[in-house]
Amino acid sequence: MHTTVERELELKLVLSPEHSIPLPARLTYRTEDPYAVHMAFHIGSDFPVHWTFARDLLVEGVFRPCGHGDVRIWPTKVDRRNVIFVALSSPDGNALLEVPSAAVAAWVERTLRLVPPGTETERLGIDEGLAELLAPLPADDLWMRDPWPSDESQDGEA
Repeated sequence: MHTTVERELELKLVLSPEHSIPLPARLTYRTEDPYAVHMAFHIGSDFPVHWTFARDLLVEGVFRPCGHGDVRIWPTKVDRRNVIFVALSSPDGNALLEVPSAAVAAWVERTLRLVPPGTETERLGIDEGLAELLAPLPADDLWMRDPWPSDESQDGEA
């Protein structure tokens, strides 16, 4: 059985050090995709923007700066509040998001209780998938037969 853990959040899209705008978002974790977290938010378009990145990155980012390239995360304080900054980079642009630290930490903890670190591979069903893929089928018997009759006759004919 697969489980989904979701959390609605009010993020801030940081436009400058002095100005940010509220940004509703949703964090999603699915046990059938145990290594990833999904973030979706609306930026005034018809469709939400979706980002997917490693759960480990968010787990580490709650405590210390991490990531490079497209997703970077680090904890900090803004006006005496604990927050997490998430910097996103893509060919379409860049965004700096301010995320409430306590809400993210509680959500991450729920995902870790559901799928503890180091047990993600068990959720992927790789062994079962390989067994199904490699299981013999009735038609395989046709391929296993010798397509060329033997020189020795079964009936004693020469």
